[in-house]
Amino acid sequence: MKPKVLPTTEKRNHKSQNIDRLATEQIVRLINAEDRRVAPAVRKESPRIAAAIDIIVERMRKKGRLFYVGAGTSGRLGVLDASECPPTFGTPPALVQGIIAGGRKALVRAVEGAEDSQENGGKAIDRKRIKPADVVVGIAACGLTPFVLGALNRAAERKAATIFITCAPENVKKVSADLIINPVVGPEVITGSTRMKAGTATKLVLNTLTTGTMIKLGKVYGNLMVDLRATSRKLQDRSVRIVRELTGLRQPAAEKLLARADGKVKAAIVMYFRKVDLDDALAILEQGNQSLRYAIGETP
Repeated sequence: MKPKVLPTTEKRNHKSQNIDRLATEQIVRLINAEDRRVAPAVRKESPRIAAAIDIIVERMRKKGRLFYVGAGTSGRLGVLDASECPPTFGTPPALVQGIIAGGRKALVRAVEGAEDSQENGGKAIDRKRIKPADVVVGIAACGLTPFVLGALNRAAERKAATIFITCAPENVKKVSADLIINPVVGPEVITGSTRMKAGTATKLVLNTLTTGTMIKLGKVYGNLMVDLRATSRKLQDRSVRIVRELTGLRQPAAEKLLARADGKVKAAIVMYFRKVDLDDALAILEQGNQSLRYAIGETP
């Protein structure tokens, strides 16, 4: 009988075997040195991350949704990335959603054993009424979380696109998905603590997936978040700054324009350049697939 192959995420890191004997600054430097492995590992996955973005964009243009599915740290990171999309890009809450094993209470407190049921992963997909236009992204640092695998299998049965993110190269062949993203960051400083390098790599990948998707969907002009939802004083101030920067208006005029646009930054800019009212601005944006460059007459 062959010995069980440990996934990379469960192996001991020989560089940190005596970390408990180090001085505080040495501990910090060691952790930082290991963290420097994360960005290059993610960069190697750039072609697959780009392919994933194109899949998500294609499905969203067909009225599809994006779902992240994970347990523990992976699940929390998925919920976090999903929850940031509405204020940043003005998306409806249902467009990007996070599913975590154990439900909402697992966001703040570990729910032991919640990740161990493939059946529950499948049920979570059924509850969301996943359809063929949707994309389901399973996240499992170790590559073998039953809840995630069950969710991916059920999503495939429902004809949704499936993407899998893991930091364990040993297990990628054991998972069936349309696309696999596998940043290999090596063993953790604290053995098995995937909230560290694996968690950081996962967050970088998720940030890139949603940011790249929203850029392609026309929710960014240059590097400005022109579809943001001004739900706080900070975001209200940012909305005014964006309008001022793109139109050249002074602060009072920019504030008045935004008020006429019901706080919609992109629409306000179209109103300014096309000399139209809000309804016409929204219609122009709709005709141009929400591209601000197209709407104001620039090369899309």
